[in-house]
Amino acid sequence: MKEGIKMAIRQIVKEGDDVLTKKCRTVEKFDKKLADLIDDMIETLHLAKGAGLAAPQVGILRRVVVIDIGEGVIELVNPKIIAYSGEQKTLEGCLSCPGEWGYTCRPDYVKVKAQSRDGKEFTIEGRGLLAKAFCHEIDHLEGIIFKQKAYRMLTPKEIQELDI
Repeated sequence: MKEGIKMAIRQIVKEGDDVLTKKCRTVEKFDKKLADLIDDMIETLHLAKGAGLAAPQVGILRRVVVIDIGEGVIELVNPKIIAYSGEQKTLEGCLSCPGEWGYTCRPDYVKVKAQSRDGKEFTIEGRGLLAKAFCHEIDHLEGIIFKQKAYRMLTPKEIQELDI
């Protein structure tokens, strides 16, 4: 959070809201409005104790993602997966589907091309949890939620037994 500036917590959109099924528009203006959105998304993500958050999850149909898997915040504007390999079968959840968990099969390695909040292009690579987060959040930008990719959802009893 920027010193002396109060950011806003955004409401996280839940499954069933049409905004989660729509494809997001490319960001073309790299301005204060975009920076404020990114700052708000970071604060919202941290408050919700999530690993990632995409703009449609806060009701904004723009190609913006923030990820924090415990190694610092990654900001991605207009991200696109340009390479991937391997496979990981893993448990996945979503801030827009609270209390629901399922097993997905995602790439184990992902390379993403994106822009920073000020429009500079860069590439970033991730393995394991970071690769999963890239895929999960970029799917949101295409109107896809993880449940559409899950090969098996956990039952309430399994969730209780796993204490998640």
